[in-house]
Amino acid sequence: MIVTEGTLLGGRLRYRQSASGHRTGIEPVLLAAAIPARPGERVIEAGTGAGAGLLCLGHRVAGLAGVGVERDPALAGLAAANFHANGLDGIGAVAADIARLPLAVGFHHAFANPPWRDVADTASPDPGRRLAHRAPAGLLAAWVGALAAVLRARGSITLILPASSLSDTYAVLRDAGCGACRVLPLWPRAGRAAKLVIVQARKGARGPDALLPGLILHGATGYTGEAEAILRDGTALVL
Repeated sequence: MIVTEGTLLGGRLRYRQSASGHRTGIEPVLLAAAIPARPGERVIEAGTGAGAGLLCLGHRVAGLAGVGVERDPALAGLAAANFHANGLDGIGAVAADIARLPLAVGFHHAFANPPWRDVADTASPDPGRRLAHRAPAGLLAAWVGALAAVLRARGSITLILPASSLSDTYAVLRDAGCGACRVLPLWPRAGRAAKLVIVQARKGARGPDALLPGLILHGATGYTGEAEAILRDGTALVL
């Protein structure tokens, strides 16, 4: 695998990723900012790729124990190397299918940026990008069910997904025994419809759902101050 050298969080983290295939955007950074983890807790990420989400979370919350699950063994190895290079030795990576997790119950938090394009959409010619983006029928339910199965009672599960998938997301979370959903829209600009949302639920929770005010990502000259604080400084995004 040919890799490129880069950084995350404004240079605070060293980050190597594949030169081809799926390339990291802002989604895993925003997702990691929304995880309500505390020092010493255990976290799991599905589809970790080269580890951007767990890197950002581990930088913000000291002393985490975590694991990223990635189907591609080369990417899982790259994620493990990224964790080690940044001194996050409590976080590891495992090459496995998330729907067949080789792990036991005990995680405080789970999160994922699942593939979301329908298989009927035009496919990328690059196999890595195609695998990262395209979702066969039942994939979201399989991922959520697998993650919920290894969560402790009242543990959180957090997803970043297209706003158009909200009805399906509610359904699969409830089928997996997770409730009290909190939805945070990600507005591209003020006055624009949200294309992405962050959805967070708790295992075994029965409280009401909540639609939060949301985060505006771009202003007239670039990222808004709130978005910049998350993407460059690694601050939390509280749901």
